[in-house]
Amino acid sequence: SCALCETGEESAVPRDGLGSCVGKSTYARCGRIVNVTPLEPEWRGKVTIEISNTTPLPAKIYANEGIAQMIFLKAERVCAQAYADKSGKYQDQSGLVLPKVD
Repeated sequence: SCALCETGEESAVPRDGLGSCVGKSTYARCGRIVNVTPLEPEWRGKVTIEISNTTPLPAKIYANEGIAQMIFLKAERVCAQAYADKSGKYQDQSGLVLPKVD
């Protein structure tokens, strides 16, 4: 099974940056996998996280517990086309945003 949730914090990635999210070891050892797509340059908002339970056992995950870590990388130069330039459909999201499939 899986669930969607959002971060408590808002993020804003600079034009010369990129964000990535990785799950924490304790949850991974229990079969709880955290999935987040990369945070592109100039993306802003609350990050939507998908949590998968790879075991047949029920899972409990509590708010504000810290299930993942964000990694931010700085590029040597700014990107040619940022997420904001493309009018990304998840820009400035607040609250849990379900998939927007075209």
